Amino acid sequence: MELFNRRGYDATSMGDLAKELGLTKPAIYHHVAGKEQLLSLALDDALDELTAVVAEASRERAGTTAHERLREVVRRSVEVLVAHQPSVTLLLRVRGNSPVELAALERRRWLDDRLAALVADAVKEGALRDDVPPALVSRLLFGMVNSLVEWYRADGAYDTATVAGAITTMAFDGLARHGFQAS
Repeated sequence: MELFNRRGYDATSMGDLAKELGLTKPAIYHHVAGKEQLLSLALDDALDELTAVVAEASRERAGTTAHERLREVVRRSVEVLVAHQPSVTLLLRVRGNSPVELAALERRRWLDDRLAALVADAVKEGALRDDVPPALVSRLLFGMVNSLVEWYRADGAYDTATVAGAITTMAFDGLARHGFQAS
């Protein structure tokens, strides 16, 4: 997947993949039908766990609010992105140029829709403000998480828990210091 991310999916040939992996092209074809199958596997890697996280949060559970489940989705989305960063990076670059890419984009729309519904439920509970459309909030939340592909490094200054906590706190509690009164 990293070669797709470095060179671009369209610009990467099976020969390039074979060279990168130290294999022959026939050896790769022994395991996969072609480059598009590799793309499909990578996109599924990026989407499967996130889909499970969002699906779980979308289900009402006794003792939890939509707001709590929404915060959990944001925190866990960071964890999924970090664990699957090369695949998520590739997912964020697809544009719908093939049936595999179109299917991935459809799955991303499903995630946005479920997250927007969860935001709407949190608004109904009175936990979130009602002057920002839930679909926009969903896009902004995922946008904040997805921006990690541009700068986050597992061996960098911040561990996953710190980043997940910071994004969740900023998204739901803001940046203002508690008790601070602007003049």
